[in-house]
Amino acid sequence: MKTGFVNIFGKPNAGKSTLLNAFMDEKLAIVSPKVQTTRHRIKGILTEKDYQIIFSDTPGIIEPKYKLHEKMMQSVKGALEDADLALLLVDLYEDLAECDAIFSSLKLKVPALVVINKIEGAKGTKLEDAVNFFKEKPYAKKVVAVSALKKIGVDELLKEILSFLPEGEPFFEGDELSDLSTRFFVGELIREQIYQLYQDEIPYHTTVLVQEFKEKQTLIKITADIIVQRDTQKGILLGEKGTMIKKLGTQARLEIEKFVGNKVFLELFVKVRPKWRDNETFLKEYGYK
Repeated sequence: MKTGFVNIFGKPNAGKSTLLNAFMDEKLAIVSPKVQTTRHRIKGILTEKDYQIIFSDTPGIIEPKYKLHEKMMQSVKGALEDADLALLLVDLYEDLAECDAIFSSLKLKVPALVVINKIEGAKGTKLEDAVNFFKEKPYAKKVVAVSALKKIGVDELLKEILSFLPEGEPFFEGDELSDLSTRFFVGELIREQIYQLYQDEIPYHTTVLVQEFKEKQTLIKITADIIVQRDTQKGILLGEKGTMIKKLGTQARLEIEKFVGNKVFLELFVKVRPKWRDNETFLKEYGYK
């Protein structure tokens, strides 16, 4: 039995959440074309008869501007400390030297695979050049190319991962997919739809707090607060005559129903909490430990 913690690192929008979902064949991490969508460390537990891999999707590595960002980077630091293997994810179209500088600064104490992502549209020698660039780096045990979105090369990457993991007993029993609660994932699915529906800065100024999660005989009743920083943002979230919040509620409910496999009654409330991203008390209340 091979077991171990495999933690995914990279710049925002490299495709870390998409890769985690591809490994798990399940939507655990929310995805959006906008950067900094992932704020928490999300673990996915992949258990088969001869291995158990605990994958961690971590927030994109950034220079912190708020206490919220500091909390996000603390979860990256925690993931560095308990990994058996690191996956250093690179968007093929990113500045490779910049990625190299970030990976070098991590000062990894465990083996690392450099994973070049988004190869589905690669032209000319672009992919070959990227592979050659990273294969000489001291932190790279191997360089693997994938398309997380199209699931190209993911099975091959899984075989490479297993070759680096130690033998041992499973850390988690049964068929758990994550160590996080359904309530957590419900909040994330609502937040994902905010990223989909609202433009510019609105998604970055909001967070979601699930206040009620009650399983009844025929459906699940969920009540959630959407937290914003200013009254003007509340107005944008609600939309004219409540049209936008209604649309958000419908789309979020459909995604939650897919996830929980049951009918859902969803109520959303928008609350203003000035400067919540820099307030230690609010951050703890909203799950940013």
